[in-house]
Amino acid sequence: MSQPAIGVCYYPEHWDEQRWETDIARMAEIGIAYVRIGDFCWSRLEKRPGELDFSWMLRAMDMFHRHGIKLMVATPTAGPPRWMLDKHPDMVAIDANGHERRFGSRRQYDFSHAGYREECARIVTLLADAVGQHPALMAWQTDNEYGCHNTTCSWSPAARVEFQRWLAARYGTVEALNLAWGNVFWSLEYNDFTQVDLPNLTVTEPNPAAQLDFRRFSSDQVGTFNALQVNILKAARPDLPVSHNYMGRFTEFDHFKVAETLDFVTWDSYPVGFLEMGDEPAEAKAQYLRQGEPDFQGLHHDIYRAAGRGRWWIIEQQPGPVNWAPYNPDPLPGMARLWAWEAFAHGAEVVAYFRWRQFPAAQEQMHAGLLRVDDQPAPAYHEAKQVIEELRLTGIAGEARKGRVGIVFDYESEWAWQIQPQAKGFTHVGHVNAVYVALRKRGIDIDILPPTTASFAGYDLVIIPALFAWTDALREAVTSFEGHLLIGPRTGSKTGDFTIPQNLAPDLPSNLLDVKVMRVDSTRPEHGVAVKGGGTAQLWRERLETRARVEIEDEEGFPVLVSQGKVFYVGASGDRALVQRIVGQLLEEANIVPLALPAGVRCRVRGGFRVYVNYANGVAHLAPAPDEAGYVLGDATMPAAGVTVARLATPD
Repeated sequence: MSQPAIGVCYYPEHWDEQRWETDIARMAEIGIAYVRIGDFCWSRLEKRPGELDFSWMLRAMDMFHRHGIKLMVATPTAGPPRWMLDKHPDMVAIDANGHERRFGSRRQYDFSHAGYREECARIVTLLADAVGQHPALMAWQTDNEYGCHNTTCSWSPAARVEFQRWLAARYGTVEALNLAWGNVFWSLEYNDFTQVDLPNLTVTEPNPAAQLDFRRFSSDQVGTFNALQVNILKAARPDLPVSHNYMGRFTEFDHFKVAETLDFVTWDSYPVGFLEMGDEPAEAKAQYLRQGEPDFQGLHHDIYRAAGRGRWWIIEQQPGPVNWAPYNPDPLPGMARLWAWEAFAHGAEVVAYFRWRQFPAAQEQMHAGLLRVDDQPAPAYHEAKQVIEELRLTGIAGEARKGRVGIVFDYESEWAWQIQPQAKGFTHVGHVNAVYVALRKRGIDIDILPPTTASFAGYDLVIIPALFAWTDALREAVTSFEGHLLIGPRTGSKTGDFTIPQNLAPDLPSNLLDVKVMRVDSTRPEHGVAVKGGGTAQLWRERLETRARVEIEDEEGFPVLVSQGKVFYVGASGDRALVQRIVGQLLEEANIVPLALPAGVRCRVRGGFRVYVNYANGVAHLAPAPDEAGYVLGDATMPAAGVTVARLATPD
């Protein structure tokens, strides 16, 4: 699909059937092309065990088909009905404190429970048989928001048994496990895999290698649960693509690995809600109260574009105030339009707003929709309609342009630094975000690279921030890369078994990078050390033994940035000024010319167009880029929440 489109989420079972035709006709009238249905409707598909009714869903699908709207149908497994717990009372997940995740909300199931997996396979098979040949159906979605509400990991008896099996398959012998985990320490050695417990409720911290393996296992459980459904759906309709909707800020499982069985991915974008839930500084929350943090959406767009191997949607776009954050501001007028355009700039095929109409009852009654409860348009209704008209006007199409800069993003690294931060607040995501923001402020198109990337060919600059352990693929990519490489801090400081490598970090051959980290100094952020020439090293500093050239050092003589040919290593976490400085130097070294963007403005190239979006609270003025042939939407003066689209003089 090259022409982007607007969609919406709709729940026929929530409304009197007499409303369906009017709703669907209204969607078609304004140009909505895609609708997702089906998630969380299991109790209506199967009111009691074996009492099946797909007729209402088929009637709704018939109506959509008559109006020319294509459907994504989700499997209902994220919300098992109450009778399921009577049948499988031990299917609920157990949290790290040993408490049951009880019925009364959603996602209470345990990924490891064999009985629930069998029930899911049964209902997915029945769903595929009942609606799989419908002409309106164009894609499937598995389940809903894996990991939401901290539900990836379960500390249940079922998970314990499956974890033991997983470990036996991984290590072969218990002696190999003891060696890998370093279990001679504190006399933690096991005699049999059946002795291995889950890493929770211990007196003090559990073994970090055990914790990391449990995170790997839990992630794999998500993957096999997803693959179970994908295989059933593909067997029924090999021609139909299958997706899953990921979330923002969720790193509890490896989204790249789960996506290996998917045809494309979607994610649920709630910029204002995520900002309220996030750990951004108070000044950022105040500045972007009604817009969302300017680079949060872009980073997630690029992560999920990588996970989907170029194909991705937003299946839930925030239309107004949400219900689940501590505070739920009303977005700035125009933001529902801006968020859609930004997603399209990053290559989204579809942006679907959640939801068509605000529901008057239950947990999400305060969550806005395109329509209010009284059927009158909410502000996002008009903005969605405007985007549909603007897509026709501009004719934007094609792929997101391949960036000249790539950033390696790795879920295991995020888990590792959560398990052993050494400095409170040290995260892989934080370091990825810091360089991403520094690049995006300069108008640089960026690609996210998974840790399975074996070649960096085609990039002029690749950045590897705070990588836990080298993969074989990344070692190969680094060794063969002819462009500029920025590594660190803390990269390569562990092996895959969570031990310190004999060669010490960054654990690279001396002919590539002659650097060793001899000691680490981690301090509170307020105890940072000024860097000569500007910026501050804070939170994490490394004492480096090196023959490489020292490019930047701090006031205490710690090397901060060293280089050996085109390979650069950063030995400290830095404040925003230091990160901006280092990124600027690397762009200059790699001959990548940035754009002069006003504060709060971001941009991305798709096909023959560059899309600008203004996150600032006031007017911004663009300086036309030398590769542009004029504006096809908006102009150089951008209001708050404004969108401007420029046509490139020479399309990609």
